[in-house]
Amino acid sequence: MAMVCLSDFEAYAKKYLPKIAWDYFAAGADECTTRDENILAYKRIRFRPRMLWDVSVMDIKTKILGSEISFPVGIAPTGFHQLAWPDGEKSTARAARAMNTCYIASTYSTCTLEEICVAAPGGLRWFQLYIHRNRAASQQLVQRAEALGFQGLVLTADLPYTGKRRDDVRNGFCLPPHMKVKNLEQAFEIDALVEVVEAVRGRVEVYVDGGIRKGSDVLKALALGAKCVFIGRPALWGLAYKGEEGLQDVLRILQDEFRLSMALAGCASISEIGQHLVQFSKL
Repeated sequence: MAMVCLSDFEAYAKKYLPKIAWDYFAAGADECTTRDENILAYKRIRFRPRMLWDVSVMDIKTKILGSEISFPVGIAPTGFHQLAWPDGEKSTARAARAMNTCYIASTYSTCTLEEICVAAPGGLRWFQLYIHRNRAASQQLVQRAEALGFQGLVLTADLPYTGKRRDDVRNGFCLPPHMKVKNLEQAFEIDALVEVVEAVRGRVEVYVDGGIRKGSDVLKALALGAKCVFIGRPALWGLAYKGEEGLQDVLRILQDEFRLSMALAGCASISEIGQHLVQFSKL
């Protein structure tokens, strides 16, 4: 079957991943309201028609924290990539480097930070940290990441308690015996984006993840003030399809769709994207 959009990869992953792995990747907490609303929120945004703009030459590159990436889509931190593909986060890192974009490695990776770096030397990598009660362990993780050349630290600040993931409870989810959370051994909704952008007033770059499923979603997020977006579940679907190659396919499709969306909106470069492109109403 030809893989022409991200939903094709989702369907493949649902069909071929073990149920316990699919349910873990697909589910959210409780009734999954945030997961579902993240996707629906993009559908409430409409583009304003713009015609007769010169888009014969386009530039979709951008910079995040001073590092240039090929287009404004990176890979969000998600855990347990070996549930999707044997090489796990090593494949993720290689795909990100091949596509010249940023990969945020999760605290709950099934490969060590060292393995990730060896797999894709020179790639743009940030590290996502959960602040644990054991502050010394958190400090050691940050120091390891810094020593290995990770260029950014992403703090998860919205998890004072773990949500109740109903499917995981029903499945009795746990990692298979051969997998471990290697690095512990020793997201805004689009609805909130406008308010966040207004609050920071250009003092910091704003990123958004959650709900990105099409290149037009990327354009909508940038039009509302995001500097870059990050994908979570779609990256895992790509891994489940063909590992590193499948994830590159996912990124290429998003890249092509984003370029097309920019052209249809009359934007030849990232700098031309702004809120004037969209009609946005918070429902």
